[in-house]
Amino acid sequence: MTTRTSRGLRTWIVVLATLASVAAGQALAQDPRASTVQKAARDWYVLFDAGDIAGSRNAAGAKFRESVDAEAWGQAIARTRIPVGDLEQRAMLSTKFDTVLKDGGPPGDFAVIVFRSSYTKRPETYETITLEHERDGVWRVIGFENQ
Repeated sequence: MTTRTSRGLRTWIVVLATLASVAAGQALAQDPRASTVQKAARDWYVLFDAGDIAGSRNAAGAKFRESVDAEAWGQAIARTRIPVGDLEQRAMLSTKFDTVLKDGGPPGDFAVIVFRSSYTKRPETYETITLEHERDGVWRVIGFENQ
């Protein structure tokens, strides 16, 4: 290989490496709203994990409170949360933002956070929390799903 060819090849390698690192940096960039919604989800989880039926329902968003009365929410916790035992660990896997919900409904400002959780009687489960940025500027939980 001539010096000129080898220098050209090195230049292309440097260019490709630079482009790859820039692309990776953009792919890893976090939405600036992520910290706020993640904190809102964790704050809500404190109430939920404590079995605080009224507190977790009252801290939730309007869509949640309108769709689930206190009695139904208490039954849902008894049916899904209590049987799995105490929380051992919860790790956040992803946070995504969208303007529509997967189940339809009017557009809005939504965040969906997926967690991998471990409980004493269920070592691995995935939990999805949906939050809405409500008119008062606060992110609140409007949906919870345990898989």
